[in-house]
Amino acid sequence: MAKHIGIVACSAEGAALCYRTICSEGTVFMGRHNHPEISMHNYPLHEYMERIYRDDWNGVAELMLGSARKLQSIGADFLICPDNTIHQAFDNVIRKCALPWLHIATEVARAAVAQKFRRSGIMGTKYLMTGPVYPGKYNEYGLEFMIPSKEEMHEIDRIIFEELVNGQIFQTSEVYLYKIIERFKAEGCDSIVLGCTELPLIVLPAGSALPVLDSTRILARAALREAYTG
Repeated sequence: MAKHIGIVACSAEGAALCYRTICSEGTVFMGRHNHPEISMHNYPLHEYMERIYRDDWNGVAELMLGSARKLQSIGADFLICPDNTIHQAFDNVIRKCALPWLHIATEVARAAVAQKFRRSGIMGTKYLMTGPVYPGKYNEYGLEFMIPSKEEMHEIDRIIFEELVNGQIFQTSEVYLYKIIERFKAEGCDSIVLGCTELPLIVLPAGSALPVLDSTRILARAALREAYTG
C-alpha cells in the first residue's frame, strides 16, 4: 500500500501544480490512472500574507500546523508543503507536528547534487531570496548559490504576487526572468532554482539558459518516492 500524502497548501497555483504532478507521475509506480491517496488543505493565501507582512513566522507556523492537524485527522501518513517561502517557519512546525515532513529545499539540494550542479541561481519571492531557507540547505550539501540584485528581487516579487499567483502569464515578465537567468549563467551559475512554486508556470526548461531545478515538481517526485518506497 502506498502512503497517503498530505499537502499543506499555501498559494493555489503552486499547490495545484504539485498535486497534478503527483497524480500524473504516479502512473510510473502504479500504472494507468493510478496514484497514491492525496489530501490537501489550504487556508487562504491572504491569511499567510497577513502574517508574513508583519514578520510573524510563528503565526505562519500555526497556520501550517492547522492544516497538518486536519490532514492527520483524515489519515495522511506524511506531509509536504509546495510553497518555498513559508518553509522559513518549518523548524517551528516540525517541533509540534506528529507527522513527518519533506523539506522542499532539502529535496532541491539533493536534486542539484544528483545532477552534479555546484552553483545555482535562486529565484523566488523577496522573502525567500533574502531568507534562510535555501542558504541553510545549500550550505549543508556543500553547494554555492547566487540571488538576484535588489532591483531584480523587487520585480520578481511583483511578478509572483501580482501575476503568477493569479495564474496570469505575460510575455514581458517571461523575457525579464529569462534575462536574469542569462546573467546568472554569465556569472558562473550552472543551474537555476525556481524557488517559488508558481515560477514553473512561466520559466520553462526550453527557454532557460540554465538547467532548471523546478522546486514544485522536485517536491512532488520526492513525495511519490516516499509514498512508495520511503
